[in-house]
Amino acid sequence: MIKVTGYAAKHSFSRLKPYEFEREEARAHEVEIDVLYCGVCHSDIHQVKNEWSNTVYPCVPGHEIVGRVTKVGPAVKRHAVGDLVGVGCMIDSCGQCEACQCGDQNYCGSPNSWLATYNGPLLPKAKAGENIYGRDNTFGGYSNVLVVKEDFVLKIPAGLRPEVAAPILCAGVTTYSPMKRWGVKAGDKVGVIGMGGLGHMAAKLAKALGAEVTLFTTTAAKIEEAEKLGFKAVLEKDKKALEELATSFDFILSTVPEKHDLNPFVELLKRDSVLCVVGALEPLAPTDNMQMALKRRSVAGSLIGNLAETQEVLDFCAEHGIGPEIEMIRIQDVNDAYKKVEKGDARFRYVIDMASLKEEIDGEA
Repeated sequence: MIKVTGYAAKHSFSRLKPYEFEREEARAHEVEIDVLYCGVCHSDIHQVKNEWSNTVYPCVPGHEIVGRVTKVGPAVKRHAVGDLVGVGCMIDSCGQCEACQCGDQNYCGSPNSWLATYNGPLLPKAKAGENIYGRDNTFGGYSNVLVVKEDFVLKIPAGLRPEVAAPILCAGVTTYSPMKRWGVKAGDKVGVIGMGGLGHMAAKLAKALGAEVTLFTTTAAKIEEAEKLGFKAVLEKDKKALEELATSFDFILSTVPEKHDLNPFVELLKRDSVLCVVGALEPLAPTDNMQMALKRRSVAGSLIGNLAETQEVLDFCAEHGIGPEIEMIRIQDVNDAYKKVEKGDARFRYVIDMASLKEEIDGEA
């Protein structure tokens, strides 16, 4: 067994604090990773606070992980000691269902769906009646060591700074996957609702794909920030501006991580176009089907991305020289970072420098 130190929440009302636990050593097809950086995702906050009513405690968050391979199992072929690698939202899937056979591990059709990097199976035993993974809880990247099956470990391309690559493993692929699925291409007009960690990354990806991008935000301050990044932005409550944009978008992506009304944006879609929701994983207000039917519009959802898409978006970002806007933090400041994310004060993605955790461990030695 490997002794590991991380930061965990033990209750929905508790702060993240140092937590010691053990991981099994790398087996035949697994790699051991020294964690260098870990992004802070809004879903980390949802899970820590049990806002989706599915959290397993103690909860060690983190699924935007970049690190260095320190050990490989005897059957590992994809990675070698010293490789710079990444781990996203999944660390296993059944591998047998139709979705997995097609490469869509993120839509695994097994009783438990995929095994999350933290918090155990996406569909726990309490809901599925069984646990095919034999692990009720998993511990994520807010820790110094990770052990993962080689197939669920991605390669970080040389053209990406490792700390910048971390949020791409969730925020990047979550926004890239639906754009790929619905064929966003050069010349398209793309709208992005929300300008946070997901939204600003979506805008950069869409622009790199050759699309004309418009961001929709609720605050005037973010309009200025969008313009600094080279994007047009519109206030969501500016009815005149929305009227002028009616029936003009080929694709709209909603990245807002909470309940919001989609109806004003449905009317902005062209005929046969799609509004995809990736931010909110909860019931939303009904859409006006008259507006849907009049232009044969669609409202859809999308869940993270598969392994091939994750590698593809990492390589795409390296090729085009793009990445999220990040602010580095020490792990000791993660609780304060959570508060800022909830207030919308993050600009735009916090990334934990895990060297700060090593300093803490060395100080205790």
